[in-house]
Amino acid sequence: MPNAIRPATEADLPLILGFIRELAAYEKLAHEVVADEPSLRRALFPAAPAAPLAHCVLSTVDDAPAGFALYFFNYSTFLARPGLYLEDLFVRPSFRGRGLGKALLLHLAKIANARGCGRMEWAVLDWNQPAIAFYESLGARRMQEWQICRLTGDALARYA
Repeated sequence: MPNAIRPATEADLPLILGFIRELAAYEKLAHEVVADEPSLRRALFPAAPAAPLAHCVLSTVDDAPAGFALYFFNYSTFLARPGLYLEDLFVRPSFRGRGLGKALLLHLAKIANARGCGRMEWAVLDWNQPAIAFYESLGARRMQEWQICRLTGDALARYA
């Protein structure tokens, strides 16, 4: 288990960016990372009165950074309640198998319940069988009838 799960602070930006890059490398998507500290600062720690676009928690073991979860709140019209969307969850390989991923998910579930969320959702790559098995062992249900659609880059700009 982690020694601590705590909200990230602005001083943690280099660590958060490092975790994002490690996750992208694991997912074979490092070439897609364009995030940098200024963009993360604007999203996670904006100047008042702006609200954060996303939130981040960090997991440590013996004061060593072990993992992170980055999430944001969305809204379900069907439930007429907010939801918590887990954008990224990552535990460094040397810390896996110690319950850190589960602890991070349970931490976010508590946040979701405290905020009155009707659900908590995330996406998982179809080839990541260890993650799929882990999520299903916690009671998560894969929404196989739903497909993610995305507009990015030039396609998004055409409609702006």
